[in-house]
Amino acid sequence: MDNAVPNSYEAIIIGGGPAGLTAGLYTARARISSLLIEKGAFGGQMINAARLDNYPGFPEGVSGFELAELMLKQATKYGLETVIAEVTGLKLKGEEKIVETSGGSFTAKAVIITGGSNRRKLGVPGEEQFTGKGVSYCATCDAAFFRGLPVALVGGGNSAISEALHLAKSASRVTVIHRRNQLRATPILQEKAFAEPKIDFRLESIVESIEGKDSVQRIMLHQIKTGKQSTLEVSGVFISIGFIPNTDYLKGILPLANDGSIITNNKMETGVAGIFAAGDIRQKTEWQAITAAGDGATAAINVEKFLS
Repeated sequence: MDNAVPNSYEAIIIGGGPAGLTAGLYTARARISSLLIEKGAFGGQMINAARLDNYPGFPEGVSGFELAELMLKQATKYGLETVIAEVTGLKLKGEEKIVETSGGSFTAKAVIITGGSNRRKLGVPGEEQFTGKGVSYCATCDAAFFRGLPVALVGGGNSAISEALHLAKSASRVTVIHRRNQLRATPILQEKAFAEPKIDFRLESIVESIEGKDSVQRIMLHQIKTGKQSTLEVSGVFISIGFIPNTDYLKGILPLANDGSIITNNKMETGVAGIFAAGDIRQKTEWQAITAAGDGATAAINVEKFLS
C-alpha cells in the first residue's frame, strides 16, 4: 500500500466493479474526498466478459476489460484515490465508519459497499481439481476453448440459459443439467434454447462428480426421480448456479437477506445511516453492468445529500 494514502476520507467505496467505479466517478466529481478499495482487478465480474454488446455508447461492443479500464481512467481523472487491499471488517464508532483492510484501516463519514458476488460452486468431487482444465464459471470467457467439443452446462436460470445459447455457437453439443423439472429462465430464453438443435436437456438431474485425467473427460449424473446414475462424456463443464454475495464481514452490522445480499431501499441506503450498497452485492433481480453502474450513481448522489 502506498504510504502517501491518507487514512481519513469523506467517502469510502468498497469494490471496484462497475458499481464502485461509477460511484467513485460521481463522488469525485462532487468534490467529495473519496477512496476506492479493490482487492483484485478493477472491473469485477465484468472483466470476464469477452464482449459487451448491450452497454450504451459502444455500438460495436466493448470487452469487459476495456470498459473497466476506461471507467477507472475517467474516475481517477477527477481525483478518486484507489488502493489494492482486501476489506476484512467494518466497524461503527459514533458517526464514523472504520473500514479494516489487509493494508490498514481507513475512516469515512459515508461508505458505499459494492463488493459484488462470487460464482456459486457445485461442491462435487473433481470440481476444484479441474477448474481451468475443463471446469469454467464463465461461458463468454472460455467458450472458444471448446470449439467442436461436447460440453455440459449446469443451471436453469437466465444466466445459465444465456450461456448455453452462447456455447452452442462453438461447442458440438451443449447438455443443460438442471435439478428441477423445469427451467427458471424467462420464456423467451427457454424458447430459444428449446429451438437450438445443439442443446439438449437433462432435467431433474444433478452432477455427482467430474472426472478425467489431465482435463475433464466425463461427468457422473444422478437422476433425482428414478435414482438412476449415468455417465456423460464431455470436454467441459460450465457452472452457472447463481452468486454468493461478498458479505461475510458484514454479518451483525447490516441487515442482510436470506441469500446474504444487502437489503437497501431505492436510494441504495442500508439499515445503517451513512452506509450504502450498490451493484450485485445488494438484494436485486438484475445482474448487469449497466444496472450496477446505475446503482453506483444513485448511491453516490445520495451520499452527497447525506454528507451535506
